[in-house]
Amino acid sequence: MTALAKSSASRTPISFAFLAQVILIANSFIMLYPVVVMVLSAFKTTGEIFEHPFALPDFTQVGNFAKVLGETAMPTYFMNSIIVTGASILLIVVLGTMAGYAVARYESRTNTFILLFFLAGLMLPLKLAVIPLFILLRDLNLLDSRWSLIVTYTAIGLPSAVFIMAGFLRSLPSELEDAARIDGASEPRIMWSVMLPLARPPMAIAAIQNAVPIWNDFFFPLVFIQTDAYKTLPQGLTTFMGEYTTDWGMLFAGLTIAAAPITLLYIALSRQFIQGMTAGAVK
Repeated sequence: MTALAKSSASRTPISFAFLAQVILIANSFIMLYPVVVMVLSAFKTTGEIFEHPFALPDFTQVGNFAKVLGETAMPTYFMNSIIVTGASILLIVVLGTMAGYAVARYESRTNTFILLFFLAGLMLPLKLAVIPLFILLRDLNLLDSRWSLIVTYTAIGLPSAVFIMAGFLRSLPSELEDAARIDGASEPRIMWSVMLPLARPPMAIAAIQNAVPIWNDFFFPLVFIQTDAYKTLPQGLTTFMGEYTTDWGMLFAGLTIAAAPITLLYIALSRQFIQGMTAGAVK
């Protein structure tokens, strides 16, 4: 009887692990299937997409990519998205780290209120204030420029960055700062040389968490940008969709080009992202 109980107990974890693997594989297939279809369709014509949707394309036919890059303003839209996303993420990470460090590492009665002030930005969607925001940017002469998007995205992403950085920096032992002060390090030196190297995982989380919605955003560029020279990729992709016809091959090629940078960014920061997600789980 005891041997039978032990046998059942030993089989249960194996069965659970196998079921978990099956679920994860199925979930991965569901997530990757649209991406695979998008990339394969980028090498097909519109007729081939509808006539043979599941057939493998001729990967040597790169006419759609050539048209997208050579006959449209996609390179300009692509560069605008790079500039806007890069500048916004840089400001979010730098300002969020500095604010989070001040809130987490310095004792003050106002720290709680400062943190709550930033957290209020997580509860109030900025899209609800698009009309006064539009008027403010107009009065500052920032409309129809990249700065209108950079300032807006920085304001949207800063609360979450401060929340992430403050939570992580509070978990670091104060002995690190004390040892650096004994060695004669100044406060900026302590933050730059001691704390920031340890804060790379949450910085990666803040960067990826904000990069994806900024890169894919269509709403604010549609409201703030009218000139083609400052439009971003989500706006540019709409040029492939006409009132009566749509060039699906060029559209999928444009989507593939648009998805590549953010995918590469996630792959590059994946290790730091996973470390940040599991920080504090193991002491």
